[in-house]
Amino acid sequence: MNDDIGISSVRAEGPTAAMISAVARAKVLLGSDQPERAMDLLGVAAKQGDPEALEMLAEMALNGKVVVRDLALSRNLYARAMQAGSASAATAYRAFVANGTGGPADWREALRLLDEAAPNDPQAEEDRVIIAEMELGPDGGPCGMFENESLSRFPDIRLFPRLFSQMECDFLIHRSRPLLHPSVVVDPRTGEQIPNPVRTSHSSFYPLLAESPGVHALCRRLAAASGTLVEQGEPLQVLRYSPGQEYRPHFDAIANETNQRVMTFLVYLNDDYEGGETEFLATGLKIKGRTGDGLLFRNADACGIPDSQSRHAGLPVLKGEKYLASRWIRERPILSS
Repeated sequence: MNDDIGISSVRAEGPTAAMISAVARAKVLLGSDQPERAMDLLGVAAKQGDPEALEMLAEMALNGKVVVRDLALSRNLYARAMQAGSASAATAYRAFVANGTGGPADWREALRLLDEAAPNDPQAEEDRVIIAEMELGPDGGPCGMFENESLSRFPDIRLFPRLFSQMECDFLIHRSRPLLHPSVVVDPRTGEQIPNPVRTSHSSFYPLLAESPGVHALCRRLAAASGTLVEQGEPLQVLRYSPGQEYRPHFDAIANETNQRVMTFLVYLNDDYEGGETEFLATGLKIKGRTGDGLLFRNADACGIPDSQSRHAGLPVLKGEKYLASRWIRERPILSS
């Protein structure tokens, strides 16, 4: 894909009907296995400042579909789509600036973009409000120490009381409710995410594209508390368990994985439900955290070898709804480009 126009060249006016039809035709061409013609149409529309075309090209560059994955180009295209008037592109660009996708992380610029968007963007305003309540350094990293207690040595399990505030828990629940869908698991044969009756909850997740500055700040806290880099974390998930829903006994480590899930960090977002304890089968330890408590446990040793004692389950909820934030932490940073 040829990226030969800069951000400053984007036109301020909205897309014409011809531009919109070009995007629609490009989708039809992609569906009929004519990618080159589709890219030509999108390229012309993008040069004319069409935000939909710019955003579609940005998504392609991010996902590596049709074109080679290029995060720097994706970030640039989202910026141009934002300047052309796309609110969804503005959300993505703020996330990239905050979490460093496709270029340097710039926390101050992310906050400036939030301030600019907040009057007309409820999500940006929510992020501003929640961030204002956090104790953060100038780079967006958390301040202070993280008190914790050991619940078990084998497997290694630690509890972090009140790691998230009530307000932060409410923020994640509110943000996640519209995004909930049936949870999936990794198919050990294919590596694909698939539904499985072992896991009957509903979940939402926050990949780099959707990791807003507020969500990113919470991910930074999980990284600091676990002594890992934020780049080692898989996308944050928020899970909802209704009565009868559960996550049957399982391992979070993945068989034959070269960049192993060495840790899991859970945060209990509410506690007004019955049942739903986290149980470790080898020891019989059952944990039901209070609102905001974090639970960190190891799935594998320092060499990435799965720990047979880390088998655990989310027991069925008996009454009410359980909300849980979950972040799997890899042995090394996840490849981002």
